[in-house]
Amino acid sequence: MTNAKCIYVVDDDDEIRTLLKTYLEKHQFTVLTADSGEAFLANFRAEQDVDLVILDIMLPGQDGFAVCRSLRTQSQVPVIMLTANSDEMDRIIGLEIGADDYLAKPFNPRELLARIKAILRRMEHTEVIEIAPVAHRFYRFAQFTLDTLSRELHFKDENKDEKESLSGADYNLLMLFLTHPGAVLTRELIAENTRGRDSAPLDRFIDVHVSRLRQRLREDARQPQLIKTIRGQGYILTASVEAISDAR
Repeated sequence: MTNAKCIYVVDDDDEIRTLLKTYLEKHQFTVLTADSGEAFLANFRAEQDVDLVILDIMLPGQDGFAVCRSLRTQSQVPVIMLTANSDEMDRIIGLEIGADDYLAKPFNPRELLARIKAILRRMEHTEVIEIAPVAHRFYRFAQFTLDTLSRELHFKDENKDEKESLSGADYNLLMLFLTHPGAVLTRELIAENTRGRDSAPLDRFIDVHVSRLRQRLREDARQPQLIKTIRGQGYILTASVEAISDAR
C-alpha cells in the first residue's frame, strides 16, 4: 500500500473516527485521525503526504471553520467538511473559507467515499497555478495595496486609511485577478486555480466568492467597477496593476 492516498479525519466523535478509519482503510487508503482542531494543526505540519482532510465543523476548542482558515494559510490540501447542521449557510461559509466539499451528518460512507475519489481524481487531472509565494511582495491597484507576505489588503483615500487580513480563499482569488489583469477569467478557471477542482456543481459558489471579494474591494454590488462580469464568459479585473518588491 505504498502508493495509498492519505486521508486525515478530524472529528471529536470516537465512533465516527473509528468507522471512517476502518471503512477507508478497507478501500486502500492510509488514514490519520485527530479528535480536535488543535491536535490536527499541530500534527499536520509534520505530515508531508496528506492528500485530503475530512473535517468536522462542531469541534471542541477551535471549530472546523477556524481550523480550515488556519489550514488554508499553509496548504491547499482538499477539505471535505462534515456537519450535523443542515443549514445551507454552513455550506456556503465552509466553501468561502476554502473547503472543497460539504457533507451533512448522518451520511452514507459510500457517498463520502465517492466524493473523496471525485476530488482526488480532479486533483490529478487539474493544472493549478501556484499563487504563493510570489515574485513581488506588493501589488498596487486602484486605491489598494496587497501585501503578499502578511496577506493584508490596504485601502487608502482622502478620508480613510484601513487594513484588513484576507482569508486563504479571498487571497487566492484576488491574486488570480492581480496576476491576470485585463484577462477574462471563466468560472472553471477560477475554480481550478483557487480550489483545484471542477466548478460544474458549484457555479453559484463561484459567484458568491466573487461577490465576497467585491465587498472587500468596496465595490457597488449593482455597478462594480474593479471586477466586472462578462456575461456568459466570466469575470475581469479592469484596474491596472503594479507589482513591486518594496512599499516605497
